[in-house]
Parts: sequence; structure tokens; C-alpha cells
Amino acid sequence: MITVIDYGAGNLRSVANAITRLGYQLKVTNRPGDLAGASAVILPGVGAAGDTMLSLERMGFVDPIRRFIAEDRPFLGVCIGLQVLLTGTEEGGGHQCLDVIPGQVKKLPPGLKIPHMGWNQVKQVQSHPIFKGIPDETNFYFVHSYYGSPEAPEVVAGETEYGISFCSVIVRDNLIATQFHPEKSGEPGLKIYDNFLKFASIERE
Repeated sequence: MITVIDYGAGNLRSVANAITRLGYQLKVTNRPGDLAGASAVILPGVGAAGDTMLSLERMGFVDPIRRFIAEDRPFLGVCIGLQVLLTGTEEGGGHQCLDVIPGQVKKLPPGLKIPHMGWNQVKQVQSHPIFKGIPDETNFYFVHSYYGSPEAPEVVAGETEYGISFCSVIVRDNLIATQFHPEKSGEPGLKIYDNFLKFASIERE
């Protein structure tokens, strides 16, 4: 079962609708115990990484998420769902995150319009099944003021230019994360979800 974590994120319904539109069955849950039986987990997000971590901590999701990823099971983080995978965030005076991917969440540089909102290209810096059928430098939809900066360059699969070149796709084993919102990115975004679910060997119903 595809399991989407509900910790109060505002874009939850649009993520669920995108997956349903592709013909997959899913479960939206606010119960950490449901992750144990999941075939794939999706962590969507909007807002601030620190606030998201507080919600995940309060609801008891932190250890189940870490355990799911440590077991090398298919996991997709979206936007804030990417950022919380890192060690910590500068946002809100600093907050510890899940520390699954060593690195920090940093603020986009001054002099830019913040948040970075709208369409921007994703440069594919390594080949991965998440990009199957998606041309290099395809545009996806972004809404963020901070970006994830992993320590290990080998986990960076996509990069985007906005004042600086920042990591917009992370891959490591069965973990994938995007800074952009696939559910707001039209057909290429739907393809990202479909590629992830095929990568996870999930069958359409």
C-alpha cells in the first residue's frame, strides 16, 4: 500500500489526487504505526522545516520514518519532505531535522525574490529511474525560501539555478526527494510520481 503521511501539511490532498489520477490506490494516515506495513511512503510538505519536524515529533513519526528509510524501503520526500531529511535547518533560528542525509537546510541568498515561486528547470546531474521519460532541464513548479545542501555530492541527482545552483533532487538507494512540487507541475510532475511508484514496484489497481 502507498502510504502518504498526514501531519497537517497543506498540500496533502493535491498529492493524494495526483497519485489517484495515475490509477494507484493509497492510504493517507496520521498514525505512525501504519508505516510498518507500507509498500512505499510519501512525505509531502509546505511551510517550514522546523514546524514540520515539531509536528512529526509530536505525532510520533520521527522514529518510524527513520526506521523505514534505514530498512531501504521506497520513500519519497516532497519540498519540505526533502528538507527534513537533512541534519538540520537554519530556518527559525535553527532546528534539528531527521539527519537521514548529512547536510543543512540553508536560506536562499539575499537579493533574490523570496520565496522562489514558479517554474524552473531541473538539470539532471545523474541518471536515475525517477527521470525516465523526462527530458533534461524540464520545468517544475517550486515554492520555497530555503534549500537542502547535502554534504555528499553523490546523493544530488538534480540541480536548479536561482541565484545559486542548489540541489533540487536527492537520491540514495530507495530514497528519493524533490524540492519542487510534482503535484503542481503538470504532466512531468505526474511522471515523477509514476516513476517513483514503478521504481517501488507498485502495481496500479
